Amino acid sequence: MRIGIVCPYTWNVPGGVQQHIRDLAEALIGFGHHVSVITPADDDADLPPYAVSAGRAVPVPYNGSVARLAFGFLSASRVRRWIHEGRFDVLHVHEPAAPSLGLLACWAADGPIVGTFHASYERSRVLSATAPILRSALEKITGRIAVSEAARTTLVEHLGGDAVLIPNGVATARYASAEPLPGWPGGGALGFLGRMDEPRKGLQVLLRAFEILGRERPELRLLVAGPGDTADVLARVPAELRSRVVVLGLVSEEDKVRAYHSVDVFVAPNIGGESFGIVLTEAMSAGAPILASDIEAFDRVLRGGRAGALFPAGDVGALAAAAGALLDDPARRARLSAEARAAVRAYDWSSVARDVVRVYETVTVDAGVVIAADREG
Repeated sequence: MRIGIVCPYTWNVPGGVQQHIRDLAEALIGFGHHVSVITPADDDADLPPYAVSAGRAVPVPYNGSVARLAFGFLSASRVRRWIHEGRFDVLHVHEPAAPSLGLLACWAADGPIVGTFHASYERSRVLSATAPILRSALEKITGRIAVSEAARTTLVEHLGGDAVLIPNGVATARYASAEPLPGWPGGGALGFLGRMDEPRKGLQVLLRAFEILGRERPELRLLVAGPGDTADVLARVPAELRSRVVVLGLVSEEDKVRAYHSVDVFVAPNIGGESFGIVLTEAMSAGAPILASDIEAFDRVLRGGRAGALFPAGDVGALAAAAGALLDDPARRARLSAEARAAVRAYDWSSVARDVVRVYETVTVDAGVVIAADREG
């Protein structure tokens, strides 16, 4: 099967959607399918052989974050040419409601189209107001996938229609084992991975909890990784505790895996806006004992607290108390680690990608290839 996948966000900027698309593409190629991905990227960006650039993206506030999206004449032209030359059996568009390549692809294409919806958010006046405009593109989608119940609810409430639920996948073997980060000391450590300057990721909650724990536990350390201003993070830590906070900034995939294996408790303090939680499935694959906020998406992935401890979102005191309890209870950490490794098997790409292929097969029955529409819009 010839499959064209549309990525809405800049390829080389870390993000759950980009990781999802990368892993899906590679799983599909492993199954023997021909896959091409079009993505926002600089023309000189280092892309894998299956990906092509639709041109540079620009930062746009979107879903409580700042996403790098592409939406203009150059991108539209490249998307249209890619569709025309690709002769795809199915076009798979991610985040088709975002003002980026997915929306352009829906307008530009006719034929079997699958849309995957990742985002979760409360009722949006902007999205509600633009729904009639989006409908001309979204009505072309013949198969809909939501990565979580939260994403499905967002789709139903904002845009109408329904979707089959297929969760985000994770390459579990990639995270299963690794040496700790070089030179990383023992003695107890909490870990965080995410965009450091994005409030909904909750780093500010963890930093305040570390103030409490750090003064009580002189050996405790905090490891922080992810894009953002490292100096700003350290400036928010009391001077007497800064030597025990290691801020790595943006890390390679290899060092990310090592980071999961370097901490005693991995903390996901997100305060909202998450539809799934790919960072949780990565940490679960690594067997890291997890402490996460009790937002709906995390509660589902962690099976109501069986595969990872939960605390009330945004509650600094509760986070500190729960983290301290886990640090003092190695037997519980071991149980959570074992439960996490077992639970995450359901999200391995070997299973998830096959479910996606079943959706492709449904929409391509008795259908021709995807073609460029006579006109856009």
